[in-house]
Amino acid sequence: MSGKLPKFLRRTYLFFCTDPVHVGTGGYRLGRVDNSMVREPGTNVPKVPGTSLHGAARAYSASIYEKPECAGQGQPDQKTNNPGHCGTCKICYTFGFTTSTQNSQPARSGAVNVFDALVLLFPVHSMHGPLWITTRSRLEAAGFDVPEPSPETILPVFQHEGKLNLGWLMFDTGRKITMVPRKLDLFNVNCDQRWKEIADKIVVVHESIFSHLVNSNMEVRTSVSIDPFRGAAVDKALFTYEALPRTTVLIADVVLDNYPNESFDGNKQADHTHNNNLLPEGTKWDSPIDVLHSGLGMIGLLGVGGMGTRGFGRMSILGKPEEVIYKVEAAS
Repeated sequence: MSGKLPKFLRRTYLFFCTDPVHVGTGGYRLGRVDNSMVREPGTNVPKVPGTSLHGAARAYSASIYEKPECAGQGQPDQKTNNPGHCGTCKICYTFGFTTSTQNSQPARSGAVNVFDALVLLFPVHSMHGPLWITTRSRLEAAGFDVPEPSPETILPVFQHEGKLNLGWLMFDTGRKITMVPRKLDLFNVNCDQRWKEIADKIVVVHESIFSHLVNSNMEVRTSVSIDPFRGAAVDKALFTYEALPRTTVLIADVVLDNYPNESFDGNKQADHTHNNNLLPEGTKWDSPIDVLHSGLGMIGLLGVGGMGTRGFGRMSILGKPEEVIYKVEAAS
């Protein structure tokens, strides 16, 4: 490719859960539910791991590019005509690969790093209607300046006198506050209707109670295992699982680590697939970060995590990601 390509770039995404999202720990535990969510060890707040986002984005990008074998879909097999990773296409360059059966290339890391998606705004019910709770540190990480509330007081962005409940807990309400963005149009979310509906219903709570409020308002569902032969419920096979509720807002960083700065499948047009069909309208893959963005966008349609066939997992990108370029070099 010609022109200047970013060598190191960071994008910060906001994700809006259009469905409940469940990314499990992979086993049962004694406690509130059988199948629990992955959590941050220090805060005990649920999260969506970067590995889950990375895997989903790779699979969806490879499907768009018409090269599912380069996302590890199926094992290399001559009988099924599956050649495995090619090691040279946009998918392999972006996400990396372990072995290349087609070109005998050694394993290499991908050009993008995907980090955990952390809870930024969490929905709870109240006498004031649905509200979204957060903390000062989480808002500051997203680029807002807000004051710190006390453990007994909550600070809403709307006017409310007296006490206010967040779920089953009652709090004293402090003064109305203003969330001041460090940038004029943070994330470009001002044009997103979903953000407009949330922005005036945010409540800042103290760090010490945030995890308690989140964990006591997680969505919990009960299911039963089905016998595939009888098509009926299995006796004593009832189980519960939890999920981040619909309308939760998460924040995640992705980094373009394009240190090799090599040819990005230059023999293929930026707006065409591997089979020379047009990519979805308006889509151009000029760099690995564009490939990743397309895959992350498909999570809004196909979802991430478990229980996807039961209506779980969809997260759509909220607004336009914030982007910081650390270094620009001319591509060879």
